[in-house]
Amino acid sequence: MSQNLLAKFVLDDIVFDNRNQAYGAHYLRRIYDRIMSRSLVIGLIFFVLLVSSPMILKMVRSLIPQETDELLLKEVVLAEPPPIDPNKPPPPPPPKVDPPPIKDQIRFVPPKVMKDEEVEIEEPPPPDITNLADKDISTENLEGDDEGVDKSLEEPPPVVEEPVLEKTFEFVEQMPEFPDGQAAMMKYIQSKMNYPAIARENDIQGNVVVQFIVSSDGGISKVDVARGIGGGCDEEAVRVVRSMPKWKPGKHNGKAVQVKFTLPIKFKLE
Repeated sequence: MSQNLLAKFVLDDIVFDNRNQAYGAHYLRRIYDRIMSRSLVIGLIFFVLLVSSPMILKMVRSLIPQETDELLLKEVVLAEPPPIDPNKPPPPPPPKVDPPPIKDQIRFVPPKVMKDEEVEIEEPPPPDITNLADKDISTENLEGDDEGVDKSLEEPPPVVEEPVLEKTFEFVEQMPEFPDGQAAMMKYIQSKMNYPAIARENDIQGNVVVQFIVSSDGGISKVDVARGIGGGCDEEAVRVVRSMPKWKPGKHNGKAVQVKFTLPIKFKLE
């Protein structure tokens, strides 16, 4: 017996001296090392199996034969249609059906719920039901025509489509732009703008906010002042915007569209 095991047994005997060793604690302390060794071995075995389980499954699947569905491409040759016999007469045209004659039409009087004292007999009473056997109901009284054609059988007049107004966007994927960019636009405005004399005499300065429409071809229209400062600056800002060349139109989903644009123009005395 080793010295460590002997020391353990001696220590257990000292701890459980004059105590009930048959209770179980003394026995459990003696077999503790053996139980821990077995638990460690079993735990290691389960850990190795868990880590190697994907590899084991792959090996098992490789041993199982798998059924593969092979798709076979077959060329199907259709038979040629039978030749047309030139001597065979064409089918007869459909029989002509004459339209029915126009019947007499009697105006239908819609009923109205009214009080007795409010009833005024201005129109003839509605016709008797016995007179409607060979007549049609209409919105007015008309006489029939044996050689006429019912209007419902005539071809309707061609429908004239109304022009669709182009939709105006406020925000698009690619906003409209002055030719050569923002810097070129500011340079153009400074070169074309004349400071109004009234605004200069009254020391009127500020930003005039102008709104206008840039059409799908780049043209400018519907120029309006959203916020002005007066003194002739509003009119001058509108004039300068209207004199601008065509812009690069805005685009939405890759298509040129009509866009509403807002532009502030600054008036400042030097």
